[in-house]
Amino acid sequence: MAPRISFRRLDGILLLDKPTGMSSNAALQVARRLYRAEKGGHTGSLDPLATGLLPLCFGEATKIAGLLLGSAKAYDAEVVLGQTTDTDDSDGTVLRERPVPAISAAELEAALAPLRGRIRQRAPIYSALKQGGEPLYLKARRGEAIEAPERDVEVHALEVLAQQPTRLSLRVTCGSGTYIRSLARDLGETLGCGAHIAGLRRLWVDPFREAPIVTLDTLRALAEQGDEAGMEALLLPLDAGLAHYPRVTLDDEQTRRFRVGQRIRDASWPQGGVVVFGPEEAIQGLGQVDETGLLAPQRLFNL
Repeated sequence: MAPRISFRRLDGILLLDKPTGMSSNAALQVARRLYRAEKGGHTGSLDPLATGLLPLCFGEATKIAGLLLGSAKAYDAEVVLGQTTDTDDSDGTVLRERPVPAISAAELEAALAPLRGRIRQRAPIYSALKQGGEPLYLKARRGEAIEAPERDVEVHALEVLAQQPTRLSLRVTCGSGTYIRSLARDLGETLGCGAHIAGLRRLWVDPFREAPIVTLDTLRALAEQGDEAGMEALLLPLDAGLAHYPRVTLDDEQTRRFRVGQRIRDASWPQGGVVVFGPEEAIQGLGQVDETGLLAPQRLFNL
């Protein structure tokens, strides 16, 4: 029997390099056990096929996980032409095979153009989107007929890195809720041959564009050495996930009032959502400043 894990209070953000073949939740649970963290969450699923950046939030950082879900993201995608699958990726069953025509660079660009900008996208039927309170992939596995929902998404950039007769390498920068599998599927239909994703790697998620990412193998090696200090050094502080928010700094008395839910006014503060710091740069929480400079507490952090 495996020894019982003694979980502990731990706060911070881990930028995990998720391995292929593992669900995002499975990766989270492995990392959480290695860290012995009492509480953890991830900031938006990566498909099991996909690799790359999966921000994990521990402890108080779970309070901002929802804010990171809406962040811009970038991916490198490998697209196979000529085959359509039920999952829109290579983990699925091939539904149809079609010959791939000779595609010029100009023809490829013409097919990509409608997939950029604000577009209407139909989600894959094998996805975590819920319908009637249940993920679509569970309905699909039972063989139920599914009408996958459509929604507006934002594709900021879509560029070709390499083109081969039956394979494309693409780089995609997009907003929240965009399915790269759907982009590949729709591109294949425009080209008349079908397509699916064969490889997908998430490169960054705002605001984590430059920070190094950590593999589970690295964490396992440190855990086997009993090097918890080394593991904790890999964590980013909670405020690293709020670097794109305007800051408000309070003095001792203002901090006390903020933490008991009182509103504070200062006409010099930026309007809108802000991250609030107290004395000695100690992060306190999130707030909302109205047009008169009135700061209302929204969420407190207990660090």
